Amino acid sequence: MAATHLTSAASSVSRKGFATFEGLRASNAVNVSSFSPIKQNSLPLRSFRGFVVKAATTVAPKYTSLKPLGDRVLVKIKTAEEKTSGGIFLPTTAQSKPQGGEVVAVGEGRTIGKNQVGISVKTGSQVVYSKYAGTEVEFDGSNHLILKEDDIVGILDSDDVKEMKPLNDRVLIKVAEAETKTAGGLFLTDANKEKPSIGSVVAVGPGTLDEEGNRKPLLVAPGNTVLYSKYAGNDFKGSDGSDYIVLRVSDVMAVLS
Repeated sequence: MAATHLTSAASSVSRKGFATFEGLRASNAVNVSSFSPIKQNSLPLRSFRGFVVKAATTVAPKYTSLKPLGDRVLVKIKTAEEKTSGGIFLPTTAQSKPQGGEVVAVGEGRTIGKNQVGISVKTGSQVVYSKYAGTEVEFDGSNHLILKEDDIVGILDSDDVKEMKPLNDRVLIKVAEAETKTAGGLFLTDANKEKPSIGSVVAVGPGTLDEEGNRKPLLVAPGNTVLYSKYAGNDFKGSDGSDYIVLRVSDVMAVLS
């Protein structure tokens, strides 16, 4: 295996520290004799057991309830698929991380202006959330996620993405199919097809909240063909094979007609 061989024109390496190197040269050899007094195979595997990292915070069994505060929501994460539709078991590395789950507890909401605004999702709702949102918690033997209501993309009570009900200022769009030919008539391969940033609005959220806590309707409506920011939102594959995206209305740049 190719590695890096360090040489110094005017410096040396000691066990206590590293002097300044004046040059680095790549070669196919590795020279480690002066870096460490550790001999080959001197560290058994058990020496590294303490380096295991756990992503979720574990709540001790003595705590039997967990109440989110403010505008936060507790979601029980949907279990990742362990098999393909053909019955083939997937290794852990090939299992896609779920982006949805069931709401099991909600906070009391938040105060905007003089009004108290409650959580718009209810206990028992099946929701989809942003990919990197929230904090994972292992509670009552299952993996949960505590996240802000605004990180919930929409409510989805079925397996069909086109039936999603977007929340707040989000918009559900069916992505237009990529062009298969250039303007000159040349066919494009999948690798060369430009990712579309045009689509048809399928559903819209109830709107944003103003300073008094009232909803402001969105400027787009179902049926509109829109141009949206290329790298925004969350992508989904529909049961019909079509591509869908959910994004904030601020990422919609224009309505086409």
